Amino acid sequence: MLSWLDTVLQGLMLGGLYALFAMGQSLMFGVMRLTNTAHGDLTILAAFAAFSLLSAFGLHGGMATAGILIVLLPLAFGFGYGLQRFVLNGTLGKDPLPSLVVTFGLSIIIQNVLTEVFTSDPRAIDTGDLSMQSLSLGGDLSVGVLPLAIFAVAVVSVVGMQWLFGHTALGRAFRATSDDKDAAQLMGLDASHVYGLATAIAFVLVAIAGTLQGMRTTFSPTDGPALLLLAFESVIIGGMGSFWGTFAGALILGATQSIGFRLDPGWGIWFGHIAFLLMLTFRPQGLFPKTR
Repeated sequence: MLSWLDTVLQGLMLGGLYALFAMGQSLMFGVMRLTNTAHGDLTILAAFAAFSLLSAFGLHGGMATAGILIVLLPLAFGFGYGLQRFVLNGTLGKDPLPSLVVTFGLSIIIQNVLTEVFTSDPRAIDTGDLSMQSLSLGGDLSVGVLPLAIFAVAVVSVVGMQWLFGHTALGRAFRATSDDKDAAQLMGLDASHVYGLATAIAFVLVAIAGTLQGMRTTFSPTDGPALLLLAFESVIIGGMGSFWGTFAGALILGATQSIGFRLDPGWGIWFGHIAFLLMLTFRPQGLFPKTR
């Protein structure tokens, strides 16, 4: 029984990482109804950016990586804002195809550039002793310090996004443009600017997710599509446009995969897909869909 409890616990810790993958996707869809097919590749790009900065300065360890984020996050914010204002805003409309095509093209560009620069060899961010440290929960039950820290970051991110949307003027602007863009513009909001800020914040979340992904496991230039699928499934399970729903969906996906791996090493990812398909079949709106 204790071993199964440990399996579920490790799955929940994995789900925390998946929640970070999915948070930016949930934000962009919730505000702009834009499905970013380059989302996973941008996450991998962030991981390589953090890896490159650490290597350039000869740094390693968890504290050094946290310091690198101070440099990386403003860059991610600016890149996201610029991409939305000058590229993605032109693809928005009733037809989702233009945004899908443009972000798919961006995905291909990122993969090829990363492969050209870094080759296809997997990399990992050196966290020193942090990856080996664990916290005992009593008996034979323990949890790694790094997965627990990632889970905590995911919780803080969800709480922060909920607070942003529910208690700030920017959050009200996000909700207004999401509900009725034309009416929001008549009230004086610049929808393009609001969309740019939403994407900028989404890219900050992507940068955090990519860096933590690189700290927890290896990554390579072609890993993006797999991360996109995990993010997409988390958002669908939880409910489109709901941050707590996305978090819950990610935890369910992580726990389900962990149980599958426990039963058979080849079943983990498959079990996660089954959970996703069952949700589509019996509750296609997700667990906690956004309500108007």
